[in-house]
Amino acid sequence: MISLPRDRMDQVVKRFDMLEAQMAAGPAPDAYVKMASEYADMQEMVAKIRALRAAEQEAADLQAMLDDKATDAEMRALAEADLPGVEEKIEALQQDIQILLLPKDAADEKNAILEIRAGTGGDEAALFAGDLFRMYERYAAEKGWRFETVSASDGDAGGFKEIVASVSGKGVFAHLKFESGVHRVQRVPATEAQGRIHTSAATVAVLPEAEEVDIDIRPEDIRIDTMRASGAGGQHVNTTDSAVRITHLPTGIMVVQAEKSQHQNRARAMQILRAKLYDMERSRAAEERSESRKSQVGSGDRSERIRTYNFPQGRLTDHRINLTLYKLDRVMEGELDEVVDALIADHQSKLLVDMKED
Repeated sequence: MISLPRDRMDQVVKRFDMLEAQMAAGPAPDAYVKMASEYADMQEMVAKIRALRAAEQEAADLQAMLDDKATDAEMRALAEADLPGVEEKIEALQQDIQILLLPKDAADEKNAILEIRAGTGGDEAALFAGDLFRMYERYAAEKGWRFETVSASDGDAGGFKEIVASVSGKGVFAHLKFESGVHRVQRVPATEAQGRIHTSAATVAVLPEAEEVDIDIRPEDIRIDTMRASGAGGQHVNTTDSAVRITHLPTGIMVVQAEKSQHQNRARAMQILRAKLYDMERSRAAEERSESRKSQVGSGDRSERIRTYNFPQGRLTDHRINLTLYKLDRVMEGELDEVVDALIADHQSKLLVDMKED
């Protein structure tokens, strides 16, 4: 049986009951919203804890019947038949609760900024960046998330040199955060007359979208420049200065937005800048953790080759967890759950190891 922190479980249930009572008392709207969010986050864990307690009581009652010499043969047989199933249920609930009690990443429930850039491979890399973008767009649709293109730089032969999207919905960052890194593709380009397989790459960065309360950007720390936005062939998008470049002076981070609305460009650029600064702060904190924690899947190292997409063999391989799937066509259609779930499970198992070592 798994050893669980019973005191902490009691505290969770007590807090849940207190929130329920406070919400029923009719607090102010702002306070209610905050309470309701915490209450919703705790519901699954409390339901599992209560189910565990009920199952443990049932197991104790069955065992008491078996220990009681006065129990008749028929009741003893029923108890012997029921007890293994109840014990299996207890073990499953203990495992679920153990996972739910793991330390939470504060950014898991945040929306995300998704950046995809063509890497080595020229035109083929840009085409692959476009394929990845569509894969994530379809995955977001499957999850019921909102997926909105923020900016894009088209590739010369199609696809994208760089494309940025905003993804919003429940648990977005928790599901996408392990996608950061170098994605490698092996396939025959449409322009290859000899049918030779080429290897190209694209880089994916997933940044948790930060609110103003997460990152305080002082006005004196940024420089905002407006420029004339240019379209294809050097043609100006319009006759006004619409492109916005924001430079964060302390870090040197620069964000450029060049859509038609200068007001929207400024808001978008600040949104991306906050995300980059928040991600930088998260990375700095990760560096201060123990070596075992830095080795986890979620390190977010942009230079790490994390996955290979082999089109001739229809094979996807995630190198971090040695996962190989032979259904690349379906993955590219947005069926990413099997990959994402395996990455999350691996991350959780390493957290459990760390907790035991601590």
